Amino acid sequence: MNALQFGLTPKMKPLPANRSVLVAALDVGTSKIACLIGRLRPRQPQDGLPARSHSVEVVGFGHTVARGMKAGTVIDLAQAEAAVRQCADLAERSANMQLDSVVVSVSAGRPASELISATVEVAGAAVDERDIARVLAAGSRHSARAGRAVLHSLPIGYVLDDARGVQDPRGMLAREFGIDMHVVTADGSAVRNLMLAIERSHLAVEAMVTSPYAAGLSALANDEAELGAAAIDMGAGTTTISVFSGARFIHADGFALGGRHVTMDLARGLNARIADAERLKTLYGSVLTGGSDERDMIAVPPVDSDEREAPHFVSRASLARIIKPRIEEILEMVRDRLAASPFAAEPRGRVVLTGGASQLNGVAELAAQILRRPVRVGRPLGIAGLPEEAKGGAFAVATGLLVYPQAAHLEHFEPRRTRQVAAGGGYIARVGRWLRESF
Repeated sequence: MNALQFGLTPKMKPLPANRSVLVAALDVGTSKIACLIGRLRPRQPQDGLPARSHSVEVVGFGHTVARGMKAGTVIDLAQAEAAVRQCADLAERSANMQLDSVVVSVSAGRPASELISATVEVAGAAVDERDIARVLAAGSRHSARAGRAVLHSLPIGYVLDDARGVQDPRGMLAREFGIDMHVVTADGSAVRNLMLAIERSHLAVEAMVTSPYAAGLSALANDEAELGAAAIDMGAGTTTISVFSGARFIHADGFALGGRHVTMDLARGLNARIADAERLKTLYGSVLTGGSDERDMIAVPPVDSDEREAPHFVSRASLARIIKPRIEEILEMVRDRLAASPFAAEPRGRVVLTGGASQLNGVAELAAQILRRPVRVGRPLGIAGLPEEAKGGAFAVATGLLVYPQAAHLEHFEPRRTRQVAAGGGYIARVGRWLRESF
């Protein structure tokens, strides 16, 4: 957790190009925790999804009910730790191996995007590796924010004098050499406590990935990411947004509203227990009503679990009338966030919905009306070995964490400042550190 003292989350090393590796993904959400262990094998670019350098096969799977979490944030450390341990244990038993480290999703902490530009002088000489390192370091220095943790620092394009969007500047001539970077941050306390819950489970955090980025990596087709698309992950406690253009992740956003709020609305509106409301939402939930829905009755168990008390009945249409306003509220907030993002410049861009709340009947049709864009419900693409229950959009984030290592080489963090500060430099600092560690 030392890196977080400097506002940086752990950074994953790029995948080796010519050998297979095992990667573990841990998606800690509001309602569920999922742990997947995947084997990533190198493959030819023409096989399957051309943007991916490795195939992904799931060899271990575990998921359990989340505890100690609210809106993606740890609110009870002991309960969250126990749930993480249980989920990791299930995945380890499934794969017959022991985990050392995991790639972790982050949905809480008010994720925010910022575009940062930095420039260095090259005095008309050809740009070389040292100039690239200098401009990346300059961009990273601008990304630090008090109280925020940097989740991603992604170069979008280089700038040669007034020419923007250069992808490979090596050997090119310029007086000024610059870079445009997309930086995603989250509240440092939310990230720190999530890391603590995982590390107390004796797992190292290999990298932290904002949830909508992972969902987009899993559910977007290559052409969608190239032409411009938004991935909307409708989780239980949060709804998060990622925007892709030119096959690059260019924007992230989110807010604390999701499927759990629909469940609570049902529990209040039907005078039912929360567990029963969740079951009714899963089995019969819809935002659309048909001609027979007023006549189709559903039994709602009594609140006090008294077997002598008969259940009461409500129509499917009554269920939809409770569910629809909350889903409309969520989609209207998504519409407003997208209008304030770079996605507003992509009038034909597609929206892909993931997350458990996207599975409600009719959500895609309602989203198309509110967002006025083509909308589809996404699912994990190009992932082999997934159990049947993990093939839907509810596991897009977890499977995207297994795809993320293929994109880890795109990230940039400037490590030198961290090492200099952490090294402590002077004799007194070294003696003090030796005393603290030894006694």
